[in-house]
Amino acid sequence: MNAALILTQAAQEQGFLTAWAGIELPEATQDRYQAWLAQGRQAEMAYLNQNLSTRLSPRSRFGWAKSVLVLAAPHAYPPPKRPLGGVRIGRVARYAWVRDYHLLIQPYLQDLERLAQSLGLQAKGYVDTGPLSERSYAAWGGLGWIGRNAMLMRMGEGTYLTLAMLLTSLPPPAGEGLYPNRCGTCRRCVTGCPTGALLGDGTLDSKRCISYWTIEHRGPIPAELWTGMGDWLFGCDICQEVCPWNRKARAFWQGFVPEPELAYPNLEDFFTLSSKAFERKYAGTVFLRPGRTRMARNALVVLANLGNPDYLPLVRRGARDVNPLVRATAAEALARLGDFDSLVLLLQDPEPSVAGVARGWLERQC
Repeated sequence: MNAALILTQAAQEQGFLTAWAGIELPEATQDRYQAWLAQGRQAEMAYLNQNLSTRLSPRSRFGWAKSVLVLAAPHAYPPPKRPLGGVRIGRVARYAWVRDYHLLIQPYLQDLERLAQSLGLQAKGYVDTGPLSERSYAAWGGLGWIGRNAMLMRMGEGTYLTLAMLLTSLPPPAGEGLYPNRCGTCRRCVTGCPTGALLGDGTLDSKRCISYWTIEHRGPIPAELWTGMGDWLFGCDICQEVCPWNRKARAFWQGFVPEPELAYPNLEDFFTLSSKAFERKYAGTVFLRPGRTRMARNALVVLANLGNPDYLPLVRRGARDVNPLVRATAAEALARLGDFDSLVLLLQDPEPSVAGVARGWLERQC
């Protein structure tokens, strides 16, 4: 049995979908990525501009690498039961209902690394932790196609796929060829995106993407985007939910176990826990990327968009938060909920950005 088949079977026994691709990405793929960067579609995610030589041509860093074994872990798992108690509103992207996928998949990749080494190969695993394009390799290897929502998709699993890669020194085995694009004339993801982030050509403008603003962006969320964000607390799945290929997707990887406290977090945590306590409670989850402060910011946008006065006490608590980003967001939320008495108190806030939001709204009321 050859080495490629041994690695493939081992990965599939671990529950992954697999595909092999050569280490060199097509020139058209490289040009497309560089054009996307040149248009500023990456927003403030500066890391996407870094290490371009490695991202576009990994052999410049890994001279021994000749092929990539792409792994896909389906995550079309059903939602867990909503916990009782607390303020359980706001939606979380499906992939975040489980523990941090980096931590869950890494041990399996390490097993594959050791197996490859026992076969006399060099190997290096990545789970979205380096300057490599998992989706491009997955499409290049025939695992699926890049849909109009800019995600990898395939029949059966749809777009609910978490990707990882194993770089190897093995010459790439013969593949299945490119997976045919099955989007056809469908544009439901493009028209369904409430902020107009999808460009219709398989790419997106991060500056319009809810996932970018709720996860990656470090500052205040622009007021003009609030309404379109709806009740999304962390990430966004709208372009996946409207996709016809996801209607019957039910498969999920054996290592994924959805947790109620992640699918339906208590918003009170983001205002009552200290940053250290937040880190302890949500250790091992992707909520640590935005952290307590930005999760509170996101929660305030959700509370304002829902317009329910019952949540005003939580918004007022946000207006007393130790972090000025949270207080400034709370000022905007108080104004949208019509609590101008509380907004007046923020005129004396020592942080100019907070007092400025309050002043701007109060002036418009005069």
